[in-house]
Amino acid sequence: MTIEEMRRRKQERGYTYAQMAELSGVPLGTIQKIFSGETVSPRYDTLQALERLFTDVSMVYEGSAYRVDTGHYQGGYTIEDYRALPEDQRVELIDGFFYDMASPTFLHQRISGEIHRQIANFIMDRGGDCQPLIASIDIQLDCDERTMVQPDVAVLCGKDKAKRWGVYGAPDFVLEVISPSTRRKDCTKKLMKYMDAGVREYWILDPYQQKLIVYFFESEVCPAIYGLDKPVPVGIYDGELMISFSHIAEWIADEED
Repeated sequence: MTIEEMRRRKQERGYTYAQMAELSGVPLGTIQKIFSGETVSPRYDTLQALERLFTDVSMVYEGSAYRVDTGHYQGGYTIEDYRALPEDQRVELIDGFFYDMASPTFLHQRISGEIHRQIANFIMDRGGDCQPLIASIDIQLDCDERTMVQPDVAVLCGKDKAKRWGVYGAPDFVLEVISPSTRRKDCTKKLMKYMDAGVREYWILDPYQQKLIVYFFESEVCPAIYGLDKPVPVGIYDGELMISFSHIAEWIADEED
């Protein structure tokens, strides 16, 4: 979809720039620069997030909430509504609100897969009981009927939480690879949800700024911020597991060329 087509649909739907920012997760200033013509070549992920806003017919802006075609309104959705959605519609349910999830980019998948590989190898080499998980897997985070998330990578050390359909309860470790459309959700809403639910460690990897934010909630130093130039210790393993970002940094550099 071209920017001109987006301008036309914006006018048809009556969106303000602020509403577009809220619904897409793209920063308000970025949207204003794109639609004013100041930004000539927006990032691919940014364009994807904006295009979903105008093409996803199952979600319509009404005031400050989406209306999803299940008969309820944002804030009132449940696990039952989540399971009733079409299989090809990727969303997360957080405190009764649906959040659209885009299909991950190639780079996003490579990053998640590489970190999952390193964690899985560490666990297998030591005969550990914890289970490494990778998206997409349903995690009923709060053990209630109003939240179901799908983190990019997770580690589950409580076998009693593993169910046939997914995970019932908080994993011990969670990683999210953020994009422009998920930055606000991953850095604020999900941070609080994971902390309150009992996740021990939460990593937020920002490939665009080439930094990693680590929340090891049992540490006095929280958060800790790392570049991608050195291995980073995993707190739940007392630093015995060090995640290397050498390959990931190369992939990000190749993406930018």
